[in-house]
Amino acid sequence: MQQFPIRSVVLGAGGVVGTAWMAGLATGLRGLGVDLAESDLTVGTSAGAIVGAVLATGRDPSELAEPPRPTSTDVQLPPADPRTIGRVFSILADENLEPDAARQRVGQIALEMSAEHEQVHVERMQKMIGSRHWPDASLLVVAVDARSGKREVFSRFGEAALADAVVASRATPGFYPPMTIGGRRFMDGGMHSATNADLASSARLLIAVHPLAHLFPATELELELREAQPGESVVIRPDERSIAAFGGDLNSRANWRPAFEAGVLQARAEAGRLEQVWVDAS
Repeated sequence: MQQFPIRSVVLGAGGVVGTAWMAGLATGLRGLGVDLAESDLTVGTSAGAIVGAVLATGRDPSELAEPPRPTSTDVQLPPADPRTIGRVFSILADENLEPDAARQRVGQIALEMSAEHEQVHVERMQKMIGSRHWPDASLLVVAVDARSGKREVFSRFGEAALADAVVASRATPGFYPPMTIGGRRFMDGGMHSATNADLASSARLLIAVHPLAHLFPATELELELREAQPGESVVIRPDERSIAAFGGDLNSRANWRPAFEAGVLQARAEAGRLEQVWVDAS
């Protein structure tokens, strides 16, 4: 008989500030009796893959209160390319393109990026999430095949190392190069969906944390939740204070600490509606 998760947590894409905000939210909720690390299934996309891996490996999310600091021996990586980023999001927003075709075009752009520093990204990610290896906890990490444009879901049952999978999941073209896994190159899972909540199917309780909810139509997540068919769902979106803390650049390291603190503060408001349903679903 197929076993469905009782409590599922979906952690969505959100850039640097979204990573910090979700880490702060998880820290605040844990202190108030709702430990997202106790979920039966975690689905992580891009920033959500980072925070999901941190929780699944048993690392304390409060350790992400400050952004990871490069060491003196770190390789100097190429800066983000605003022109490439603009092209990517222009393609994704083109209503004349089918989603698969749009992702394939974006993938072509991603494949032009050098794979020279892949292992540097992996080493940094391993340090950030605390392990290169998958934990026993049920964690799904979402990426997109840069050549086919199809969604790929990594888990402990596959061949990809955890840090490699998370690097692939957050590899936004223009910011980071695609990650090579098994001879294929993968890009950000957010190219398929900012949340990928449909992967958390048939849970008794599904908590979806959507850092970019203020930038995406609500219908996208609503459709995914309808497909997932949870017994009950709760969506956590950044409040006005959190959005202000994000600033205008989702990848601003300068806004990491403000975003983390905003997440901790928002947890106080969210805990009231989460605490009882979290306990009831267990």
